[in-house]
Amino acid sequence: MTDHSVDVLAIGPHPDDAELLCGGTLARCADQGYRTGILDLTRGETGTRGNPELRASEAAAAAEILGVSVRLNADLPDAGITNDRATREHIVGFLRALTPRVVILPFTRGRHPDHRLAAELCGDACFLSGLARFGSGSPHRPHKLLYAMAFREDPVKPTFVVDITEQFGRKMEAIQAFTSQFEGVQQAGEAFPTGQSLYDLIDVQSRHYGSLIRRGYGEPFYTDETVEIDDVAAMRVRSL
Repeated sequence: MTDHSVDVLAIGPHPDDAELLCGGTLARCADQGYRTGILDLTRGETGTRGNPELRASEAAAAAEILGVSVRLNADLPDAGITNDRATREHIVGFLRALTPRVVILPFTRGRHPDHRLAAELCGDACFLSGLARFGSGSPHRPHKLLYAMAFREDPVKPTFVVDITEQFGRKMEAIQAFTSQFEGVQQAGEAFPTGQSLYDLIDVQSRHYGSLIRRGYGEPFYTDETVEIDDVAAMRVRSL
């Protein structure tokens, strides 16, 4: 546990999920001067490839590439995440220590049960973290929850897309740091195989999301809340 605050915290069920889903956005936030963090919920111990010790080493290398200030692990059981009071209170402890303004979560539906349950568990914990009489420590409730939509096939349009064109090279470098998981494979997480290498698939997907905002590469996000626009005359994505 640490008492070092971050501005933006990405929470992933397994080491490497944050890199796949929002690595470019984390790098961009760091470039903009924000302190960023990653909370891995598990050590990925039930994964077919690698082992927890190797994945921890890879995660540390990836975090350095992305300029992440703090990376922690909640030590929840891989393939056994549950949304019960004890686990919520455990996650609340991290939220109160890190005091993020923005929390990035996996999308609310996912192939791996841990992905879906992580979104539910951590979304609940973000609310409960603001209750003074829940658990221990000073209450803190994040201002904004973002759900990462990369690789989704759901008929849900992203609320917004972050331009990661300048950061895409570092996103890929961070993903490639997980050699035990991704070298020579064609799928990972929510990314279904297409016959391409996983790295080529990520490139294609990121180019697609970038094209939605007329940029080279992008990462898509969903929010339950409607996004406010301050200046309609300055909106950048061209309609015609």
